Amino acid sequence: MITAALIGNPNVGKTTLFNLLTGSNQYVGNWAGVTVDKKEGFIDNSIKIVDLPGIYAMDTYSNEEKVSKNFLESGNVDVIINIIDASNLERNLYLTTQLKQFKKPIIMVLNMIDIIEEKKIKIDYENLSKKLNVTVIPLNASKGIGIKNLKELLSNSNFLEPVDDSCYQFQDETETYKFIESIVEECMDDSNSKNVIRVTDKIDKIVLNKFLSYPIFFLILFLIFKFTFNWVGQPLATTLSGLLNNNLIPFLDNILKSNTIWFRSLLLKGVLGGVGSVIVFLPVILSLFLGISFLEDSGYMARAAFIMDRIMRKMGLSGKAFIPMIVGFGCSVPAIMSARTLESEKDRKLAALLIPLMSCNARLPVYALFAAAFFPSNAALIVLSLYLIGIILSFIMGIFFKNTIFKKDEEPFIIELPEYKMPGIKNLLLHTWDKGKGFLKKAGTIIFSVSVIIWILSNFNFNGIVDINSSFLSYIGKFISPIFIPLGFSSWQNSVSLLSGLMAKEVIVGSMGVIYGSNLVKVLPNYFSAISAYSFLVFVLLYTPCMSVVITMKKEYGNKMAIFSVSYQLVLAWVMSFLTFHILNFFF
Repeated sequence: MITAALIGNPNVGKTTLFNLLTGSNQYVGNWAGVTVDKKEGFIDNSIKIVDLPGIYAMDTYSNEEKVSKNFLESGNVDVIINIIDASNLERNLYLTTQLKQFKKPIIMVLNMIDIIEEKKIKIDYENLSKKLNVTVIPLNASKGIGIKNLKELLSNSNFLEPVDDSCYQFQDETETYKFIESIVEECMDDSNSKNVIRVTDKIDKIVLNKFLSYPIFFLILFLIFKFTFNWVGQPLATTLSGLLNNNLIPFLDNILKSNTIWFRSLLLKGVLGGVGSVIVFLPVILSLFLGISFLEDSGYMARAAFIMDRIMRKMGLSGKAFIPMIVGFGCSVPAIMSARTLESEKDRKLAALLIPLMSCNARLPVYALFAAAFFPSNAALIVLSLYLIGIILSFIMGIFFKNTIFKKDEEPFIIELPEYKMPGIKNLLLHTWDKGKGFLKKAGTIIFSVSVIIWILSNFNFNGIVDINSSFLSYIGKFISPIFIPLGFSSWQNSVSLLSGLMAKEVIVGSMGVIYGSNLVKVLPNYFSAISAYSFLVFVLLYTPCMSVVITMKKEYGNKMAIFSVSYQLVLAWVMSFLTFHILNFFF
């Protein structure tokens, strides 16, 4: 089997090419560091493609560079596929010269040939191949152009074998770039490109404008939330909830009348009440992910990181750290893992501590439920305010940590700003589903299991089947509920729901569905006021993350940091919820 190492600079279409070659459903994003570790895929079970992290050089400065260099030195690599942004040939060739030292055949894939055509740049592919002793293939990964030629080349192993590459060894960067400049001068003609004004440049003049960039950024976020909670996601969730409560549950209740009371209760209140209460919010989650995927695939997300660099510097991080934090809006687990892409240990640890303050998708069902029950006409603003609270608090805590436990120098920030493009519908839907299917997996495993456990605890004590107010669950809830009296939501039912949320935040809704019944929008106003409901949401936003996040934190950074993360978030959540409840009561 041939082993091909796929490597290139960030944002040159490397992961897209990997997907096209292998049929893998790998996640594709438009920012540096989306691939943390090498990933493998196969072509016809005869060619193995190893997707290495996006890097600029082999100087072993960052974790990505170390991963790539170690694999090329120790892995059984038959050929290197060096993917290059054809419109930025000079910058990309620096990595190519360093890849020559491994004395492996190199296939140079010149991607984004549509952009060089737009810029009126001409490249002499044959001459470039001769000058560098590499096989050159022009390609457009986003449209699949040239993929067939690359696959045939790999299948036939018809690539140039390395010769004496001592002429590609240079003393320093200056000498390297002199060589690259001579290659570019001979092989590329960009004389007609100077008068071409690109669409990307026109858009960047607006979205990166020092006065407009932040208003545009927050307007985009607001529109995504409007799309999610007012226009598409929440209306669909409401429809599903109506079908569940008005059709499916009564229908099953009628069918199961002949069965024992406890079995009907387990199925209808335990399983459907718990899992069903969460599943109905799937449209909300998919709608939000669709908006985020659009920003990633269009090229705007890299601009967001660039825009946020100045703010991130205040908290001791570079704009690159904004990317793992954005990933945290989906799930904190991959976000904490993607913090590995940051250059220093200080940056990685600081980012990992702040990421759980970003509101992950697991909290969305809780937000959507309470927004529908208490703030139906302002749902988008209420949910947006929670996301902003998380962002603002991460900024404040970042400044605090920077000046206390992370007093070290800041690292430089380098990020590629890719060309803007209209995302393909197929890729957009694939990315949305790839993010959303994890929610369904949780519903079928963790949420189902916890819902059944909650049902058992809410229907039994040592004497057998009892009323819920005399159950094991009520005893547990009454024991911990005094903690929440100052926060405005001290009923034992709410306390137990928060406790179950330590397994997964979606379980909060599932637990409430089991305890209160499935029609939560109508039931919850009996247990919360609008102010105590918002206080509850602030606590859900900030308190101890789920067990998966804690385990990931322990695995990445050790026991002490995991314990510290859990402790400081619990204290922060209590304090902020307390302030929210009493300040809002004072004014309203």
